Amino acid sequence: MSKPSTAASKPKASRTPKASGTPKAPRKTKPESHLAMVRRARKINRELAEVYPYAHPELDFRNPFELLVATVLSAQTTDLRVNQTTPALFAAYPTPEDMAAAVPEEMEEIIRPTGFFRAKTTSLLGLSAALRDRFGGEVPGRLEDLVTLPGVGRKTANVVLGNAFGVPGITVDTHFGRLVRRWKWTTEEDPVKVEADVAAIFPKSEWTMLSHRVVFHGRRICHARKPACGACPIAPLCPSYGEGETDPEKARKLLKYEMGGYPGQRLSPPPDYPGKPAPAPGAE
Repeated sequence: MSKPSTAASKPKASRTPKASGTPKAPRKTKPESHLAMVRRARKINRELAEVYPYAHPELDFRNPFELLVATVLSAQTTDLRVNQTTPALFAAYPTPEDMAAAVPEEMEEIIRPTGFFRAKTTSLLGLSAALRDRFGGEVPGRLEDLVTLPGVGRKTANVVLGNAFGVPGITVDTHFGRLVRRWKWTTEEDPVKVEADVAAIFPKSEWTMLSHRVVFHGRRICHARKPACGACPIAPLCPSYGEGETDPEKARKLLKYEMGGYPGQRLSPPPDYPGKPAPAPGAE
């Protein structure tokens, strides 16, 4: 894994105007062409591939059904909380047929830690019944079918397709949308439009892994409120450099998960994951 760029390679902050005299107006820079943006975007992707060669879904799952359920549960909560909750859920309801027959109140108690447990229970009961009745108890491998399931939108469908079926897809969650706007790949806010803009930049074969790399970077370094700009390995390529902490030492203290020496979100991470497994329920 390549080492992050040193502070010396990062963009220099703009100079402070002298106390005397009239401050000089900022130099006008030539707007970036679309071709230049595409080249920069693809270089960012290559750099992220070196920084996060182990990027992966941060939800624990053993089959498409488990990934589908876990992704639905991940709304408005962390993957860690979902991973700590799903072992008991899948022990009680291992198949769509089992889950469709669940007593709602009993399921609600199991998934309560993930938040919005009543709405999520309704979605899980509905999608399980749909899998049982319309798809023979199997998770379909087509986006058009997945989005017909209760509680399943394009984001969830692309997660399942990319990671359970090997069908390329771009997952636009809050991290992905935030970063691609910071990098000026798009100005759109609507996830479907963001997906379309980014899909036009990269070959289809890159879509799934690109999604993992961007989300990994957003969770570990390019945070929403205080990005760790001074510890960012792609800072020279970022047009938003300086929105966060630029001091290297202070920035390093903002790093999360394995980048900061802390556990990740999976209880059972892939063999090549360099961080520590997440704590089991009650072991935090």
